[in-house]
Amino acid sequence: MGDTLTALDGTFLELEDAQDGALMHIGAVLVFEPMGDAGPPTLHAVCRLLDERLCGLARFGQRLSAERTARWAWPRWVEDPRSPIADHVRRAALPAPGGEAELDDWIADFYSHRLDRTRPLWEMVVLEGLEGGRWALAQKIHHCLVDGMSSAGVNEVLLDAEPGGEPAGELPALRGDVGGASWRSLLPLPPAPLAQATSAGAHAITAALAATLRPYETLARSRLLTELIVTDELRAAPRTSLNVPIGPSRRYAPVRCTLAELARIREALGGSMNDVVLAACASGLRRLLVERDEPLPRAGLRAMVPVDLRTAAERLSLGNRVGSLFVELPVTEPLAVERHRLIVTRTRRLKNAGAGEASATFVDLAALAPPLVHASLARLLYGTRLFNLTITNVRGASAPRYALGGRLQEIHPIVPLAPEHTVGVAVVSHDGGVVFGINADRDSMPDLNVLAAGMREGIDDLLAAVHSSPTVHPSRNHKEPSSCRHA
Repeated sequence: MGDTLTALDGTFLELEDAQDGALMHIGAVLVFEPMGDAGPPTLHAVCRLLDERLCGLARFGQRLSAERTARWAWPRWVEDPRSPIADHVRRAALPAPGGEAELDDWIADFYSHRLDRTRPLWEMVVLEGLEGGRWALAQKIHHCLVDGMSSAGVNEVLLDAEPGGEPAGELPALRGDVGGASWRSLLPLPPAPLAQATSAGAHAITAALAATLRPYETLARSRLLTELIVTDELRAAPRTSLNVPIGPSRRYAPVRCTLAELARIREALGGSMNDVVLAACASGLRRLLVERDEPLPRAGLRAMVPVDLRTAAERLSLGNRVGSLFVELPVTEPLAVERHRLIVTRTRRLKNAGAGEASATFVDLAALAPPLVHASLARLLYGTRLFNLTITNVRGASAPRYALGGRLQEIHPIVPLAPEHTVGVAVVSHDGGVVFGINADRDSMPDLNVLAAGMREGIDDLLAAVHSSPTVHPSRNHKEPSSCRHA
């Protein structure tokens, strides 16, 4: 008998089943510098590397025992002897001239197709034909197998710290229990306040589950869960054009900057690197809504920001162990510096309150329910009432990395789109460079370039403010049309 999927891992299968356009794979396209006259590595060389480095990761040789979650039981991970490494790796080439536009189109198409659930849930492509002799290794891995942090760990296993050297990271341990907490770690729900904040159906479920929990485990996580459900039920995320039914076809656009630029802003304005990332995204989203002549929601757009909840012992484990911060992005504020200040204040308050644990508590609680009930709870946690888009930020290696002798130049990350979420942003740093990878629904986001330009402009505005004076003053801003309105 194989390990059973955890409730959180199973959530990503259920979300994908909820809407044809929801594709729950994550991934990255690793772009490498030219390798001289040798050209890109052969398919055989890549397969040999994967065979050597992934041999300790059992999930890459396992498939699901069933393609969908059953009404009363989760699928299990079972061995699949039919799928050797070579069956998951293929070669592709960009059309000439192999520039930025061709690469973006290829990335969009690659992530527009689901993984086959009858096989191990991953695939890789050796991509050649990039301008200047560059080549790439594109990865697609289902979210039920890894999250953003554990996929970064897989990359460290595949990459070398020196040309032709040893793996830059240890082989991740495969632990079937990582990704969902034991029921003993859960806390019961407070009876009256939560009942008033939730719907009758949610109250009935939570009351029944609370009866199974120990009475002395009552305070901290109960309060966090209460706040999360109150946010969902009473202060829902605004309805905007970012939240409409989506199809499976994607668009992709990168926004580049340097780690030094983001660090300069953080040092001058305070907060964290992630706050600077969120401020850049808020600038782009503001410009997008303004260009669409769409009312700007007064409370802001709500971003779901994944938070890694692994302990030190779980750091190199696969599976999912994440919580979420739900951060309002102040798109009504016209000044970039003020948007950043508001975001710093909000994220600090959320972190101090332990808000990242709240969504994890919700999933832990939902794990006590059978899949039939859990599917509804999963859609609630990843629904449009709770957030408008996902923004995730993963810190990569600060030093050079290599694969098969080629030096890694940059990483294009992908975050999946939940049902009725038209855009998501994944941010990865590597060797001093940063790429904001914007994944978007093709039909509802024809103006993706506006969002990308606005994000880069937001970074430039903050840099201009930092450079203008030792005492930061409001920066220059994109000129708003007179039709700009607030909801």
